[in-house]
Amino acid sequence: MQFLDDSLFPENQQPLVITAAPYGPEFLPRDSDDIPVTMDEQVQKAVDCYNAGATVLHVHVREANGMGSKRISMFNEMLSRLRDAVPDMVLQVGGSISFAPETEGENAKWLDDDTRHMLAELKPVPDQVTIAINTNQMNVTELMSADDVAGTSLSEPEYYNAYREMWIPSGPAFVEEHLRRLSNNGIQPLFMLADVGQLETVERLIRKGVYCGPLALNWVGIGGGADGPNPYNMMEFVRRTPDGAVLTIESQMRSVLPLNTMAIAMGLHVRCGIEDNLWGRKGERLTSVGQIEQLVRISRELYRPVATGREAREILQIGVQYQGPDETLARLGWAPNRLRGQRGIPLRQVA
Repeated sequence: MQFLDDSLFPENQQPLVITAAPYGPEFLPRDSDDIPVTMDEQVQKAVDCYNAGATVLHVHVREANGMGSKRISMFNEMLSRLRDAVPDMVLQVGGSISFAPETEGENAKWLDDDTRHMLAELKPVPDQVTIAINTNQMNVTELMSADDVAGTSLSEPEYYNAYREMWIPSGPAFVEEHLRRLSNNGIQPLFMLADVGQLETVERLIRKGVYCGPLALNWVGIGGGADGPNPYNMMEFVRRTPDGAVLTIESQMRSVLPLNTMAIAMGLHVRCGIEDNLWGRKGERLTSVGQIEQLVRISRELYRPVATGREAREILQIGVQYQGPDETLARLGWAPNRLRGQRGIPLRQVA
């Protein structure tokens, strides 16, 4: 991304898009009084986050017993109710979901890639589904201190070790088929990228025409197989991101606030909520709504407006697709593909 002399002035920046991740699937209801369990509570949490200033909702669903749901019918119910409760909010379903069979006679799909492909079949259709690129370790505990998880299930050895050994299966065949299915159903992929190498893979997919459309990115600076929350890591990712992409910064625990503050100042977008962070200042819990309100205050202090729901949809270009790799590369600001026999550096042409 380019930073011109006036790029840090808020009048030249897009309104701030805040993504709320309030459902905290890695935690159990006993870990926090900010975890909604019933369907009514989960929908109300979305309303509260929207009223606080968030315009994108990262969606997970819990069963009545408090455990994460693996039933596609529960996600369909949640999405339907959210469409009524927060119609202007961008609904973004977390792609790390394993659906389970709902009847005795139904074949179990949760052992193969067909599981995650079912995300393209959700009704009503979500605006975005997250997708990881390249099979990768996702040890979310690597950067968590004992203080971070004190009093939660993640302080228990068995539960901690399960998350310590977590990894993301996301090989080329799955990614290509998943992108095809999402695009065919009008769902925008949100690329969850752990480092510049994964961004390079996305660029190759675009150059080959596997994905043609707006580029919405989350830089996931959580360590454990991803970049750590080092500003140099973040700035290198920002530098390599094409000008036409929309970049949201995501981190973990008390790194969330300082990195989001930098992102707000630079004209990028932010994510917060108890899925990422439980804390305000050290030792003091902060709710998802409290975290959103904090970012709204920071943005206003920097004179940068917070996006409305309609503005967030326009910024993310929800529902837009491009015609082929040439248009996609041009709109994103990447150099065109090399023509057959072309020597030298392919340059963007001015129309």
